[in-house]
Amino acid sequence: MNPAVLIASVYVFALAAFLGYQVISRVPPLLHTPLMSATNAISGISLIGSLVLAGGGHSPLFAHLLGFVAVTAATINVVGGFGITDRMLKMFAKRLPAKNAAVNE
Repeated sequence: MNPAVLIASVYVFALAAFLGYQVISRVPPLLHTPLMSATNAISGISLIGSLVLAGGGHSPLFAHLLGFVAVTAATINVVGGFGITDRMLKMFAKRLPAKNAAVNE
């Protein structure tokens, strides 16, 4: 690999990591749930891309293995993200008063 390309790639990665951290750290707590839902949608898109890579007919074995790893990681990310979003939405749900809760059981 060309050293100039490697340095440029590391530079772009570091800049993206720094910018992403700065953007996420400034999000108010009330907006975390919609942001998490958007992140889950992006993870779903990467899941579809990894399925295409894993199921490619004329790809070498290494590409299939890499696609399998990508499918596994993206699936874990999507399921975990929806689980966390569900827990966050339950935090904002209205709770019943204590004496009405005993009557409803």
